[in-house]
Amino acid sequence: MGEEAKSVAGDLINFLNASPTAFHAVDEAKRRLKVAGYEQIFERGDWNLQAGKKYFFTRNYSTIVAFAIGKKYVAGNGFHIVGAHTDSPCLKLKPVSKVSKAGYLEVGVQTYGGGLWHTWFDRDLTIAGRMIIKEGKGDSASYSHRLVRLEEPIMRIPTLAIHLDRGVNDGFKVNAQTHLAPVLATSVKAELNKVVADNGSDGGKPNESPNATVQKHHSLLLQMLATQAGCKPDDICDFELQACDTQPSIIAGAMKEFIFSGRLDNLCMSFCSLKALIDATVSEKSLEDESGVRMVALFDHEEVGSSSAQGAGSPVMFDALNRITTFFSSNPQLLEKAIQRSFLVSADMAHALHPNYMDKHEENHQPKLHSGLVIKHNANQRYATNAVTAFIFREIAANHNLPVQDFVVRNDMPCGSTIGPILASGTGIRTVDIGAPQLSMHSIREMCAVDDVKHAYEHLKAFYEDFTCLDAKISVDV
Repeated sequence: MGEEAKSVAGDLINFLNASPTAFHAVDEAKRRLKVAGYEQIFERGDWNLQAGKKYFFTRNYSTIVAFAIGKKYVAGNGFHIVGAHTDSPCLKLKPVSKVSKAGYLEVGVQTYGGGLWHTWFDRDLTIAGRMIIKEGKGDSASYSHRLVRLEEPIMRIPTLAIHLDRGVNDGFKVNAQTHLAPVLATSVKAELNKVVADNGSDGGKPNESPNATVQKHHSLLLQMLATQAGCKPDDICDFELQACDTQPSIIAGAMKEFIFSGRLDNLCMSFCSLKALIDATVSEKSLEDESGVRMVALFDHEEVGSSSAQGAGSPVMFDALNRITTFFSSNPQLLEKAIQRSFLVSADMAHALHPNYMDKHEENHQPKLHSGLVIKHNANQRYATNAVTAFIFREIAANHNLPVQDFVVRNDMPCGSTIGPILASGTGIRTVDIGAPQLSMHSIREMCAVDDVKHAYEHLKAFYEDFTCLDAKISVDV
């Protein structure tokens, strides 16, 4: 394993450990983009763009779009886009999370996406997400958006002992409503803590607050969140929080060839696409001969269908294409021209061949770890790949001596999908669906290969640097 592969993988580990939620992933992406010289712009404001410059904006702070405009760009030229997503299956706190049963304080959660929920049992869990904080009083009050993350393990979803469920090894069936509530504390200890806190207060009746949020959640939890955020529990107006595993992402395996982590689907592809864009636009010289716009779009809500104001089913990416094109020309026909000159790489993790379940893969399409990005195909358009887009992506790999693989799901199994078909059908942009191979997809703890992180980064970087020249040599609709 080369030092470069270790370096890229080590950078991914840092990204993963900084990103327990989609909000934190966007925050980390934003930080990296600013360091790389990207200027933040805002959808609510006017855009003042310039060829040869780099920009980004966020929507809902869970979706981020960054782009670099080539120095030779003119309105009507294409966009070279890599799209991925920031969200992963998880357990999100309910609007009223206060649950008390059998002397325990539990946290009410709802399932987000199609997780392997049995993997969440007996894990050391904490909480992270975002909160809306009230600052000031009366007419001078304002409300800020603040990220929060409790570092310590504070919750656990305990399994039932085998002595009380002798048939559990014949099939562990999870009831998402009754089995998945994490235990936060015992009622006795929480009450003692509350008495101590009340005795140290400066007056007023305990538990009396006009803030409805305080009534919906355990005071113990709110106090921990408030302490972390540097505010009072009464100042927390609302939040979007989720349970998170506290075990950090690591490079592991006997040969240090694997990455063990949560959220590889799809923060691995988000990281690789972001790093590829940053490194492909690292200097002004890197954009001197570019006539297009290099872009990365990291969307929220892919795991639940993308139908939200910040998902791939929203106009967020199309709005960006439109505003960039129309800034440089008022001719409305140029956007349609630009769309047909554009190309989208839909980057979402792929299923590696599992040594213990080899019959789950089609015999001629068995992606393996260490063997490069996987091009995904589906005749029924669950993936947006076609012969032209697959050729382009494969040709880029060949020009850089990069490995590439193919995947088709078995005919007797349903096929998953990605943001690829959503964006392809919504915009008309040519699209290829790809992803790095991984095992344990949608588990709380997944795994992929160090080498494939390097392959993915180099392949996507080469896409940004080579696409304009390669596309000029391809004729289809003639």
